[in-house]
Amino acid sequence: MTLTQEEIARLFTRDGHYLCARWARPVAPVIFGLADESLSVFSAAIRAAYSHAGHPVTDTDPEMGSNLMLFFCRDWEELSGIPDLDKLTGQPDLASRLAGQDSTHYQIFRFDADGAIRACLSFLRLHGPVAESHPGVLAETQAVRSLLTFAQEVCASEEIARLIRAAYDPVMPNAATDPSHALRLAARLG
Repeated sequence: MTLTQEEIARLFTRDGHYLCARWARPVAPVIFGLADESLSVFSAAIRAAYSHAGHPVTDTDPEMGSNLMLFFCRDWEELSGIPDLDKLTGQPDLASRLAGQDSTHYQIFRFDADGAIRACLSFLRLHGPVAESHPGVLAETQAVRSLLTFAQEVCASEEIARLIRAAYDPVMPNAATDPSHALRLAARLG
């Protein structure tokens, strides 16, 4: 099954605004809050997902050190222990706001001047069904969610993988805010 233009547009539309952005700079990931035996699974999943998109993964971003940060916790209040979290996220009281919600995932993107993704901070609460998930599935899902500015929750699938490859086609822009961009993506899926 191939995603339609309308389905693609929905994946990137939040509060009535379309935004599909991809990385232009190499991705330098770092992972916090996981047991050592899980780190290799997540590292491999990130490298595989970005390789599939044809995008480089590196050890260090020259400006920021790391530009893809994944934070795992059992309870949102644990985030309060991260030094300078307010400065890092630009969102005061993030931990307490998330604690008041029943969500398991929260993601923040930062952008370069041309609209390309500059950084991605992803927070995941290992609670309920998420805590029961296989580490490989969880790792693949987090990698996929960091590749593009999805406005909807997505999971790794053949359709999403094809969409990501289409978005990373060199002829496509690093960022688009016009919903007609979804038509260009749909054309590359056929």
